[in-house]
Amino acid sequence: MERGSFRQLQKRFVLGAIAAVAVISVAPALRADVKLPAVIGDNMVLQRAIDVPIWGWADPGEKVTVVLGKQAKSATAAADGKWLVRLDAMEAGGPATMIVSGTNRIEVQNILVGEVWVCSGQSNMGFTVRSANDAEKEIAAADYPQIRLFSVPLVGTQEPQYDCKGKWVVCSPQTAGSFSAVGYFFGREIHRALKIPVGLVNTSWGGSSCEAWVRRAVLEADPRYAALLAQWDKRCAAYDPEKAKAAFEANRARWRAAAEKAKAEGRPAPAAPRAPSDPRAGQHRPANLYNGMILPILPYAIRGAVWYQGESNAGRAYEYRDLFPRMIRNWREDWGQGDFPFYFVQLANFMAVRPEPDESSWAELREAQTMTLAVKNTGQAVTIDIGEADDIHPRNKQDVGRRLAVWALAKDYGREVVYSGPMYKGMKKEGGTIRIAFDHADGGLVARGGEPLKGFAVAGADRKFVWAEAKIEGEAVLVSSPSVADPVAVRYAWADNPVCNLGNKARLPACPFRTDAWPGVTAPKQP
Repeated sequence: MERGSFRQLQKRFVLGAIAAVAVISVAPALRADVKLPAVIGDNMVLQRAIDVPIWGWADPGEKVTVVLGKQAKSATAAADGKWLVRLDAMEAGGPATMIVSGTNRIEVQNILVGEVWVCSGQSNMGFTVRSANDAEKEIAAADYPQIRLFSVPLVGTQEPQYDCKGKWVVCSPQTAGSFSAVGYFFGREIHRALKIPVGLVNTSWGGSSCEAWVRRAVLEADPRYAALLAQWDKRCAAYDPEKAKAAFEANRARWRAAAEKAKAEGRPAPAAPRAPSDPRAGQHRPANLYNGMILPILPYAIRGAVWYQGESNAGRAYEYRDLFPRMIRNWREDWGQGDFPFYFVQLANFMAVRPEPDESSWAELREAQTMTLAVKNTGQAVTIDIGEADDIHPRNKQDVGRRLAVWALAKDYGREVVYSGPMYKGMKKEGGTIRIAFDHADGGLVARGGEPLKGFAVAGADRKFVWAEAKIEGEAVLVSSPSVADPVAVRYAWADNPVCNLGNKARLPACPFRTDAWPGVTAPKQP
């Protein structure tokens, strides 16, 4: 299955392989040097315990040999110039040097073997160590020569790309500051626990939409995405870069005049106009980032992926219920490594605290993320307690990385650690009270920060929610309100920025939930 999946993937490499060969060929009569993709280079970490693909380009029919340690594997470049070998599974260790030879000879140096994780999503994944809490201290302490970092440059395109311009670097105080904070703190936890090399591949773009990370053919196969694709095709076809540039220059000229006038009158200058953004190459267009930022690292052997995204899709939470799992299945199919682990961050609390229970598009997006746990081998790090009301980019990325890491340590590395906060299990009516049962109580439910429990709301058949009284009883919470004699539904932490404090003794917060399935604010509008 794995080899068959890759053969299917190779078909999609044809155009990229031809393009790569064309770039390195001066004329048909000249021989082309063997070429490796950027993700296979000095300082890389190779995934332990599974076969490792090594691939690149050469002249059609050219024999290429890869030597690493006692292994020597050869392949012949196909008609499209693409070649691939698979190194046998290796144990953690290194450093080592790999020799790739054909008409030329390439030495790939300082290679380690260990655990490799892809780190992807939007700005909260791209958010760097130098912007996180205690940045100066964290950067100074980032001396981990067995952690290696690779960042994929930002490229959005409808044309499949099979290489990029990134490079592996050794984690150090000189390199860690510009890397993904969530990725680094996650990888650091894994490295500290396992004491083996860790490779981290950051491929994230701020503000990106989930559909940009999905192969277009996957979206085209479902009529539910026909309108989305059509809208984007129409928008991109109508975009005139010269017209957009001219309009920007005119706006900037008017702004300069207004700024000069404001300065002369002692008033603040107005905000400068933004340069036009080309929708054809942006981070929202369906398939753009799959083509530009996922394909260039396929099929690099990995243990799994960690993901932090969803803010850009918060207004389309019901769609996200399908879109996000679809993206995960797409990646798994194209990587050809089966159902590799995929752990994601639930959106943190953000925006103003509302005085009364209300509907929330962010709560619905969190719900869609939680529903994704139905997909095999996934996990969710809940961060409902560490967001910031006035900043969509909370600085506490240490806890985010830690909460992702405990999923991997428990599920993939056999460590006896608590990996989840309390999760809604079911409800039972007891007169005017509703009993809520939880999984993952792990040592008992607690009111984090002390009683009383906060964040619970209850409603009757009229669907009007009010704040409720809640108390812990064993591994359950009893919820009631004197103003709702016959309660039928309970919600917890159901808000953009909820005040809530349920957790377990492992200090992990309870996942937001609702017991009802009433249509939300992002539900598809009925005709």
